[in-house]
Amino acid sequence: MKRPSHSFEIALSAIACAFAALSLTLGSYVDVFLAAGYLLADFALMVPLAKNFFWGAFLAYLGAVLLAFMFCGFSIFMLLPFLAFFGLHPLLNHIQRRYAKRPWQNALFFLGKAVWFDLAMWLMWAVVLVPVFGVASATWYPFVERYFFAVLFLGGTLFFAAYDIMIFLCQRSADRVVMRIRR
Repeated sequence: MKRPSHSFEIALSAIACAFAALSLTLGSYVDVFLAAGYLLADFALMVPLAKNFFWGAFLAYLGAVLLAFMFCGFSIFMLLPFLAFFGLHPLLNHIQRRYAKRPWQNALFFLGKAVWFDLAMWLMWAVVLVPVFGVASATWYPFVERYFFAVLFLGGTLFFAAYDIMIFLCQRSADRVVMRIRR
């Protein structure tokens, strides 16, 4: 099969970048849509990956983060979770799907991604939630503070396992939709 042209890769990545930046900007302005903005930006970054355009997806990620950063009034706290984990997760899943062929390789990838997710959530807790949003005044804070590492590593890893499976399924559906595009 003929390799798609570089202009097709640029165009597909630019569309993904624009949609991801728009989703992140909307999520930053409307707090209710923040998680949905992260997910929609992830789905947009899966489009170049469906055609195996790894560098196009990576550059779309960088462009989306920079554009959303400028459009959101330089609010790094709203974009930090996407910057630290959620934007790069589809790229790592693509690498895993392409190169990990044995079960022990997949388990090693999962372990590395779970540790990365837990550390990113710890960063969000320490940098954003407690100092900026004042979570320390919430009624559930003493429980979480007391059992912080158990909640973070057990609950976070269980949440990540479900999230990772769902992102793999979403990538498969994005592959099927983009497969219809001839190039």
